Amino acid sequence: MSWREPLFLTNDDGIDAAGLQFLIQILHRRGHPLAVLAPAEEQSASAMKLTLQNPLEFTNRHDLIETLDLDPEGPPIYLYSLGGSPCDCTIVAITHGFENWAPLVRPQLCVSGINRGPNISIDVIHSGTVSAAREAALYGLPAIALSLGTYAHEDYSIADSVILNLIDRALNVVHDEPSNLLRTRGSRQIDWNESEMEISERVRCAFRSGDLILNLNTPAEWTGGVETVPLGARWYHGATQLSADGRHFTVGAASIEDEPIPRTDCSSLMAGKVVISPMATWPQSHPLNIPDSILKSALTEDVDGYPAWLNVNPTDGE
Repeated sequence: MSWREPLFLTNDDGIDAAGLQFLIQILHRRGHPLAVLAPAEEQSASAMKLTLQNPLEFTNRHDLIETLDLDPEGPPIYLYSLGGSPCDCTIVAITHGFENWAPLVRPQLCVSGINRGPNISIDVIHSGTVSAAREAALYGLPAIALSLGTYAHEDYSIADSVILNLIDRALNVVHDEPSNLLRTRGSRQIDWNESEMEISERVRCAFRSGDLILNLNTPAEWTGGVETVPLGARWYHGATQLSADGRHFTVGAASIEDEPIPRTDCSSLMAGKVVISPMATWPQSHPLNIPDSILKSALTEDVDGYPAWLNVNPTDGE
């Protein structure tokens, strides 16, 4: 039987989180072979944390297949948890070799999420969900991060059509096993200033190589729109609270202020839009960092609000 493109799934809310399990269900039922490795416990706001020189328990969670009501005759699926951070999961999944723990799956794309709560603005620095996707991209695997941008409910089906559409569009761009998995080419890359490729193909090359990732947030209530937008400005006030006995601090904002900057992820998400934000993978001074011209072009929308550079036939750009 012919299956759809294989995917690697992870998250930061843990293997038993409702958002990840919903994602597993909708993707497996569509025919995607899945390799899933997620933290054994919640690891929210863990950013790029690595658990160094400590043994990480690796557990087969095949028991979830029955719980999730997955078709046992469906596409291959491997479900494992790891006693570590989201980035630990990504690194173990890739460097151990998918052939060693998910032998029938060769992922073309990493999908991290669906996170409970927004990952917009400054959140993307702290987010374990976004960091897991970024870690995959650092290793040359194209990646998308997904979040439900509210804590008011846990209805992960909101705008799931957009999530599936974005994954389909991304797979049309990558459309093969990653050519630079484990970064075998090192820092060698296209000379963006000398390249004769048109700008949309440069953006696609950056995504295929893992030098650009996509971050999607769905709103609490969807008005039906999709927008491709840059990050906005969000500020957390009252971030620390001291206990009455003066012995303990609790970190967690008492209030959140979103600056009213139009057409950013903050303002558009609050207006009920699904927001998609392309983001550079590498630090600005790294040899593989993409230039501003490519990041600016990555924000160009099509008529449906999706990144315009994702509109490509599977055979284009080869």
